Amino acid sequence: MNSKDDSPIAVNTAVRPARMGDGSGIAKLVNYWAAQGQMLPRTLGETYEHLRDFYVVEDDDDIVGCAALHLVWSDLAEVKSVAVDERMQGLRIGATLVNACVDEAIQLGLSRIFALTYQPEFFEKLGWKRADVMSLPRKVWNECYRCPKFPSCDEIAMILELE
Repeated sequence: MNSKDDSPIAVNTAVRPARMGDGSGIAKLVNYWAAQGQMLPRTLGETYEHLRDFYVVEDDDDIVGCAALHLVWSDLAEVKSVAVDERMQGLRIGATLVNACVDEAIQLGLSRIFALTYQPEFFEKLGWKRADVMSLPRKVWNECYRCPKFPSCDEIAMILELE
């Protein structure tokens, strides 16, 4: 229920690959959660550079959810920038987006995927396991160097084995 007026929320949770017109909506959604300290911010330029990594859910032409599958190595990818509009929480939009990333990873033949998150319980409900971030290749830390929390990161590494 929508806490503002208690009317039901009708949203189509169909996931689709991001298109050019989605860049600003993705950046706005990600940066909202980044301002809450829940993820790294993304510039509009970075969003467009990685647009082909993203899946989105929209409602009335607004991006209400996004997630990206970013290839890291021949056997590894990261699920990142998982964000759902605060008004749309609890509708399984995040799970649907993450599962789209998992499906693509399987199609690509990856053996595992990971995420760095402050919401490990969300990923655990989807079958992911906690992991020691030090067990991941150093290459996954590419963005960490620009994070204000580096080198004292408190995100939790989550892994999903696909084989």
